[in-house]
Amino acid sequence: MPQVMTRGKQSGQSCTILVVDDDEAMRKLLVDALQEQGCRVIESENGKDALNVLKAVVPNVIVTDLKMPDGGFPYLRHLQEMAPGSSIVVMTAYGDSQSKAKALECGVQGYFEKPLRIHDLKSWICQMCFFSPCGNSSL
Repeated sequence: MPQVMTRGKQSGQSCTILVVDDDEAMRKLLVDALQEQGCRVIESENGKDALNVLKAVVPNVIVTDLKMPDGGFPYLRHLQEMAPGSSIVVMTAYGDSQSKAKALECGVQGYFEKPLRIHDLKSWICQMCFFSPCGNSSL
């Protein structure tokens, strides 16, 4: 069973990040970029799988697509309920001001529109993991 971690980093531990996206290429890009930084990354391909992962692991950060199988705003509320200590960031290709406002109402702390800049996302994750989540690598 995976080790359960809470938000924040204890000395010697890396930030645990759950990446959720039904687009395999995007998911792999994010996983690779975050693993290069020394982060522990868990991946899921849809909302249902992500919620199942949260039964065993509490990540520091959840990076998730919005529009995917078993996704949407009810899914975001479930993420918040199951992992209230995790920072949640949404990335979506279907962003508008109403979607952003609704996502923030669901407890999301970050909102990125696709195509996203990986550097910006990694910087946001480092802030959520208390500035040095992923080993000693620089962004």
